[in-house]
Amino acid sequence: MKAEAENSNRLTCEVETTLKVIGGRWKVLIIRELMLGVKRFGELQRALPGITQKMLTQQLREMEEDGIIHRQVYAQIPPKVEYSLTPLGESLKPILYAMHDWAVQHYGKVTR
Repeated sequence: MKAEAENSNRLTCEVETTLKVIGGRWKVLIIRELMLGVKRFGELQRALPGITQKMLTQQLREMEEDGIIHRQVYAQIPPKVEYSLTPLGESLKPILYAMHDWAVQHYGKVTR
């Protein structure tokens, strides 16, 4: 019984760590868009109706700090900035695919 509790606590801690990196309303959707390829800020904003410029900027900064995305700035006028997934960000793909598969399998059970 004690071993089960320890495993449960460890799992909870590891799940919380993952949620800190991809949690929130927008991060998974940003990752989904970047799974399709390199995107500029405006492309991301258009692909995510309802996200504000401030929120997108904040989410991208957090994801960059966590090592999930790469921000490439080109020295030109006007400045050109592109976002892409890092190898660490790419490693999240199976998680997003699993989330997709779960939703497809259980759609009728969880929709209201």
